[in-house]
Amino acid sequence: MVSVPGYHVLEKLYESSRSLIYRAQRNADQTPVILKVLRQEYPSPAEITRFQMEYGILSHLNIDGVIKAYGLEMHPHSLAIVLEDFSGESLQSWLKHRTFHLEEFLVLAIQVATTLSEIHQHHITHKDINPSNIVLNPITQQVKIIDFGIAVTLSQENPTFRNPNLLEGTLAYMSPEQTGRMNRAIDYRTDFYSLGATFYHLLCDRLPFEATDPLKLVHCHIARQAVSPHAATGVNKTVSNIVMKLLAKNAEDRYQSAWGIKADLEECLHQLCTSGAIADFPLGRQDVSDQFHLPQKIYGREVEIQTLWAAFERVEKSGNSEALLLAGYPGVGKTTLVQELYKQITRYRGYFITGKYEQFQYNVPYSGLIQAFQGLVQQLLTETEDHIKTWQQTLLAALGDNGQVIIDVIPEVELIIGQQPIGPDLPPAESQHRFHWVFEQFIRAFTRGSCPLVIFLDDLQWADQASLRLIQQWITTPNYPYLLFIGAYRDSEITSSQAFTEHLNNLHQVDSVHQLELSPLGLVEVNAMLQEILQCESERSRPLAELTLQKTAGNPLFIHEFLRVLHQARLLHFNPEQRQWQWDLSQIQAVQLPDTLVEFVTDRLQKLTTLTQRILSLAACIGSQFDLQTLAAISE
Repeated sequence: MVSVPGYHVLEKLYESSRSLIYRAQRNADQTPVILKVLRQEYPSPAEITRFQMEYGILSHLNIDGVIKAYGLEMHPHSLAIVLEDFSGESLQSWLKHRTFHLEEFLVLAIQVATTLSEIHQHHITHKDINPSNIVLNPITQQVKIIDFGIAVTLSQENPTFRNPNLLEGTLAYMSPEQTGRMNRAIDYRTDFYSLGATFYHLLCDRLPFEATDPLKLVHCHIARQAVSPHAATGVNKTVSNIVMKLLAKNAEDRYQSAWGIKADLEECLHQLCTSGAIADFPLGRQDVSDQFHLPQKIYGREVEIQTLWAAFERVEKSGNSEALLLAGYPGVGKTTLVQELYKQITRYRGYFITGKYEQFQYNVPYSGLIQAFQGLVQQLLTETEDHIKTWQQTLLAALGDNGQVIIDVIPEVELIIGQQPIGPDLPPAESQHRFHWVFEQFIRAFTRGSCPLVIFLDDLQWADQASLRLIQQWITTPNYPYLLFIGAYRDSEITSSQAFTEHLNNLHQVDSVHQLELSPLGLVEVNAMLQEILQCESERSRPLAELTLQKTAGNPLFIHEFLRVLHQARLLHFNPEQRQWQWDLSQIQAVQLPDTLVEFVTDRLQKLTTLTQRILSLAACIGSQFDLQTLAAISE
């Protein structure tokens, strides 16, 4: 049993991979408390920081429906959060020995929606709503939300494509975007999907999806429609519709506010208590969000998305290789479009890797490719021991005695294949040929199975000659099965690289190479985006859409930045009395704004503090990707 000075520990209530929960008594005044301690005896600095953040969030939330934090105590080599004990039991525990009838469910659900609304008003996203984190006192019937261990105070968070075993949260209740495989940022609406999965469990005594394999469960969340509670167990149809609205795959199709959820649940309870039944009514009549968020949908790219999906499916079914070349101006949405493949890749258990070439690293051979395959090796290291063993045998067979050549540029490979003998020193030309040949064998090792490999390389206009030659070889020879190569480049800058232009012309002669060009958005697409953001009719948003198009030339990134600036300047604001977004076109027209995207970003950077600008400058020296540990080291 754990020992925390000043507290008498009574019993262990729960344990997870990260923490242990105990019921205890404070010695000073005999107050009953809950102690949450980190599981590891010697936690890492990152784990301690995360624990301190959780305490910080809880200590600033003065909400009746959130568990209260009394203090943060030292505990030998770690920390313990002291929480109130209000004699509650998690809904997960309740579900083991009882079910909730409809009126009980509605009363409980209204409490949870009310609390979630207050949490979101503090700009906090919980990210782990599930029956284990909702606690009910059986005597007072009070409900509280607990465990803010992975909660964030960001308005948006961009998840990464990773192994399902490494995801933060509880996979059975996790939103599609939180899996990192939906090409969508996470915002407060991820909690609504998890709430829908929780409601489903309470009403049906089962989960929306019951797959045991993590990757299959991820695929269910992003691509399969759950059987409605009404169809599954005969739950009232209106209540069932509320749950299914919460479980929508796209955040834009869910409720947009916890207030809207609460209003519909209260209408259901009112009808049930007054007439004994719940009639059908339009959902979301009071569902208008006062939070400004940019939509995650992709507008005006339906044809391009279908082309992308079709190419992937051809590769998966035929086992051949194909290539897609994607051209467009900066900010037009090339990377966002390619990430639409995440769902397809998950379905077929493929791998997606990405690298980016840097303008000032033109003389570094294979820099984008090495970055991409570093990401792939890191993905492999998160798989099961059996899978890693299989990859070890595959890579050793492919590389022979030349494994150290790859380890020198991708050190993580050594964690899979072990230490390798150092090869003989060769003259520069022969050494380059050896590396080229070994790197080819390394890549081929990943295209020999039946799992498709998608390689996305961005900013090809800055790629080095060695990379361009290797890419051309991939596409023109049949030795790379199950490979889909996607290369994006800025067509406005290819004239500066004669070598790239020549390789591009050669690639266009190959039948398996397809070209896509992304154009700016038109008025229809811009207006559709504004309708989503401002939750209004097309006629009302159209004048603002016309002005936005005029200011941004239809560049999606520029549009987002433009609208964000308008909101920050309160030129777009929510009127709580009228429950709608408002703006003044003449005021927006009069504002002096930068004319180009580059000027826009520069202007935003110059508004940051001097220290922040310095840190960003150092980060830029590392490259397009960096980790906090490296950044902290060079900042000292």
